[in-house]
Amino acid sequence: MMNHEHTTTRRNFLGQAGALAAGGLLAQALPASAAAPATGAGAGAGEFWPGGARLAISISMQFEAGGQPPKGTDSPFPKVDFPASVPADLVTNTWFAYGYREGIPRMLDLWDKHGIKVTSHMIGEAVRRHPQLAQEIVRRGHEAAGHGPRWSSQYAMSRAQERQFLIEGADMVEQVTGQRPTGYNCNWLRRGPNTLPLLQELGYTYHIDDLSRDEPFIEQVNGKDFVVVPYTLRNNDILLIEGRNYSPSQFLEQIKLDFDQLYEEGATRRRMMSVSAHDRISGSPQMVKVWDEFLRYAKSHPGVVFMRKDEIARYASSARNTLRETETI
Repeated sequence: MMNHEHTTTRRNFLGQAGALAAGGLLAQALPASAAAPATGAGAGAGEFWPGGARLAISISMQFEAGGQPPKGTDSPFPKVDFPASVPADLVTNTWFAYGYREGIPRMLDLWDKHGIKVTSHMIGEAVRRHPQLAQEIVRRGHEAAGHGPRWSSQYAMSRAQERQFLIEGADMVEQVTGQRPTGYNCNWLRRGPNTLPLLQELGYTYHIDDLSRDEPFIEQVNGKDFVVVPYTLRNNDILLIEGRNYSPSQFLEQIKLDFDQLYEEGATRRRMMSVSAHDRISGSPQMVKVWDEFLRYAKSHPGVVFMRKDEIARYASSARNTLRETETI
């Protein structure tokens, strides 16, 4: 239970140092073998993860709040056709605002508590409107990944339009955080025929818009290696909590079952568990309690490592035993 002093610190964290020194906590929170650097150098057929770890868990923390369209976007509220005289869906915008006012600060403290690092897919407009929050995410050691400058159907864009769209989003993140994104996530995973070639050309090293495997793999894009770090819908709060009205306890049961099976398989093959946390959903009090319980459960098993997606991509690209996919989907 947080005392009043800790709560005050959390609410005012933007101007203060993080509550925990994240750098030293990773080695404390994980088994010694799992805390090894994710270099991938020399990984052979018998080693699936750094230092011989058995299962890698990859957490996505979506930073979207503030980057949504002013009206007509996904929300818990019934769809309304607003007249032109109404510029925005005000109540929906307050639902999104919870994500940057409460959700991400609460989740950042949780990640610090457990000494883990996550990947934050950042919408450019959310970063531009809330620069201190974006900077704090990176300051605490988390990855700033691309998620477009705004919510748009980039699959319907021309090649030139999509190229500019990708450049704009990356520039917005880099200008605020100082970190150039190397990984990418499309809006609702819907990429077009030009998306991967453009990402490769623009210096990205991986994407996540793929649900086809439970491990990272390499595919050929523009005749060069490009890493896929698969995403999830089955362990995704926006689909289960918001879309299917799962209770937090149902969500916890589902992700624990997923963990148990992947951990068992991890004894003989490379396995990765992907879990998704959206700012305005997983940042709620009851969901943070669920995340806290899941993290404690996962860490109670030997050989579990939590890795940022850019770390996974680097490891997969250099490990000799990474699966290479020849099928084009």
